[in-house]
Amino acid sequence: MPQPDGALASGSGLALAGRHWRETAAVDLLVLIGWALMFWGALDMMSPQARMMMPMSAAWSVANLLAVFAMWAVMMAAMMLPSALPMILTFAQLNRRAGTRARTGAFIAAYVVIWSGFSVVGTGLQWALQHWGLTSPMIATTAPWFTAVLLLIAGIFQFTPLKTACLRYCRTPMGFLLTDWRDGLNGAWVMGLRHGGYCLGCCWALMLLLFVGGVMNLLWIAALMALVAAEKLLPRGEIVARVLGVLLIAAGGWKLVSGLV
Repeated sequence: MPQPDGALASGSGLALAGRHWRETAAVDLLVLIGWALMFWGALDMMSPQARMMMPMSAAWSVANLLAVFAMWAVMMAAMMLPSALPMILTFAQLNRRAGTRARTGAFIAAYVVIWSGFSVVGTGLQWALQHWGLTSPMIATTAPWFTAVLLLIAGIFQFTPLKTACLRYCRTPMGFLLTDWRDGLNGAWVMGLRHGGYCLGCCWALMLLLFVGGVMNLLWIAALMALVAAEKLLPRGEIVARVLGVLLIAAGGWKLVSGLV
């Protein structure tokens, strides 16, 4: 494994971003494209293309299926890549001296593939919830009890050993790179898959909350993205995760009780 130097040793995020402006620009471009597409879908819901992502019944066509998957894949990339940028830049820094920039591209691509896999699950879940009458055309839950269940699942998961372990890997780029380093282009691909897997293990329950606020609700999407970033990037992110867990459990309990009275 290459030895860290310069900006990496000092831990300066700005220095890393400046030194690896191509990687930073590539990630920023992917995120901007994703958000632009989401804004278009949310602001022009009556267009035929946008309506393909919001089928009015569970009788989906192949075009509906592909459109819904594309929506989920774009949304996941736009939400998750920003908080993965420190890891990407640290990885790029370690490959800098060897002149293996393609490894960073492979790492990013593998990370996106993991969240595209989650998008398949999100697509299937969206169809199932619509089939069971649990979501509106805006892809938000309509049953208070189900909203409560999602909130409680997300809240309880914040305190599990799996959450703690995965969050630790997401929060410490050098820790992951020291334990999971692999050489070569294929090694970078495997590392991207593994880091994406840790990220998925950390955030999957929070992503299910998209159904609570609505998959087409941009403010809700932005709020969840901010919470994910806070857990991973703030100095005491572990505490943020636990506080968030308490709030989610409280919200789920309140929603469950209020739906019963």
